[in-house]
Amino acid sequence: MNSRERLQQTLNHKSPDRIVIDFGATPVTGIHVLAIEKLRNFYGLKKTPVKVTEPYQMLGEIESDLAEIIGCDITGISPRTNILGFESNGWKEFETFWGQHVLVPGNFNTDLDSNQDLLIYPEGDKTVSPSAKMPHNGFFFDTIVRQQPYDESNPDINDNLEEFSLLKESDLEYWKSKAVAIRDSNKGVIANFGGTALGDIALVPAPWMKNPKGIRGISDWYMSTLMRMDFIKELFDRQSDIAVENLKTLHGIFGDTIDAAYMCGTDLGTQDSQFLSPETFSELYLPYYKKMNDWIHKNTGWKTFKHSCGAILPLIPKFIEAGFDILNPVQINAKDMDPVVLKERFGSRVTFWGGGVDTQKVLSFGTPADVEKQVLNQCRIFGKDGGFVFNTVHNVQANVPVENLVAMIEAVKNS
Repeated sequence: MNSRERLQQTLNHKSPDRIVIDFGATPVTGIHVLAIEKLRNFYGLKKTPVKVTEPYQMLGEIESDLAEIIGCDITGISPRTNILGFESNGWKEFETFWGQHVLVPGNFNTDLDSNQDLLIYPEGDKTVSPSAKMPHNGFFFDTIVRQQPYDESNPDINDNLEEFSLLKESDLEYWKSKAVAIRDSNKGVIANFGGTALGDIALVPAPWMKNPKGIRGISDWYMSTLMRMDFIKELFDRQSDIAVENLKTLHGIFGDTIDAAYMCGTDLGTQDSQFLSPETFSELYLPYYKKMNDWIHKNTGWKTFKHSCGAILPLIPKFIEAGFDILNPVQINAKDMDPVVLKERFGSRVTFWGGGVDTQKVLSFGTPADVEKQVLNQCRIFGKDGGFVFNTVHNVQANVPVENLVAMIEAVKNS
């Protein structure tokens, strides 16, 4: 059984020959560049600067030699430009605050501010205001909100629709090249096409845009979901209409050579609760997610991927009703997110893509024995009858002990 067959078995809730493994295929299942370097050194792999494939979170490329050791089954394809608005090309060397030499895209252009924090610019354009900042003792960037004044009594919906449009010729050519690249792959494929996330707070401030207009502040956005519900509904309706048209075009390019579509990273949970009630989700989000997911299910063989951190147990039935097939990151250390309960209640209807080990405590601060024990337990619970792709609870962070990462990798292989 090859990796793609293994993933397809898993997504159809049938037991594969072994548990499917994903590291690096999406922006929420990756590994920080420092952790990748530690793993490469541990396994005695060629010493080479790690490529920063997702600069906002400083996630790195997992090259084929390391991917083979880990047992990665999934290839991810992402939009032509990243969250900071530039392409992954023109690689150049860059020294990080923590002393690691990495390769960054050519338009990864930065300055230091008065606090010696690192500023980075949308599209690499230093003639406009920076859109993100990495604290001098940090390991990834935080968004700089650049909200301009707007008419609060009557905001212009076109301002918040500016980033949503039909695919441009340059994007079509890019996606066609990606379709060729994966055509003969025996890996499972997940595609992050973009444009399908509704109200993802990482995207609302638009760090890739030079001069974003409209409602871009985080507090303003969340207040608008209650105070301007008609505005948000119209925005989601028009955005999802555009998304469906783009999905039609993309299906014409890819057909069923991909297995899953990364639809959104909109977090709707906190450590102990939810940002909204199931009833509010049904009114504000569900019809528009369902519009996109229904089109996919009626016209393609793709499964749909929903990311939401936090204590989301009351929302999971609504996610299923909205047509999501895959749930990530499965935050098992959040309130009521008991793996046994999740698998018993929802395991026949959704694939759990994540939840393999707790990144907040066990992976970061436990012992290798603690990591091994939890990984084996999670694989036993979630892996029964398929429907489980192993990944950590969200991305692997910079300072995870390499011994713990190795214990995780070996435990999955032995599960």
